[in-house]
Amino acid sequence: MTAGSFGNEDALEPETRKHVRATALGEGIKTVAVELGRMTVIALLSVAPATEGDMGEDVADAVSALEDFDVAYETNPMGTVIEAETVDELFAAAKAAHEAVDADRVSTFLKIDDKRTSSESAGSKVDAVEEALGHEARSDRE
Repeated sequence: MTAGSFGNEDALEPETRKHVRATALGEGIKTVAVELGRMTVIALLSVAPATEGDMGEDVADAVSALEDFDVAYETNPMGTVIEAETVDELFAAAKAAHEAVDADRVSTFLKIDDKRTSSESAGSKVDAVEEALGHEARSDRE
């Protein structure tokens, strides 16, 4: 089967859908959620303690909190891209990530694209840019 050809996605149990999304993440954000075509809410989430020094452990706690929700995600240096089927699921996951950071002060940024009449994934957005560029939308610094 190829991406987008899973057949009746309603036949997949929520845990199976979650696993399929997590597996797709190994190939990068451009392939996330294409298989099921049902996710319509895309967001960029950034959660960090307002502190000096290394924030890696705190950010890891926030990202780890997403595991309890039916969302696909990919973390990058600027935040975490999240895809969910509903805005309610997205807000619940973002709240859990925010609350997972144990600090005196926590800064959270959430930017949402709620596609109410379309199931376009984050991957299809990246694909459109790459098609216009004629190559991957990335390069390595030397």
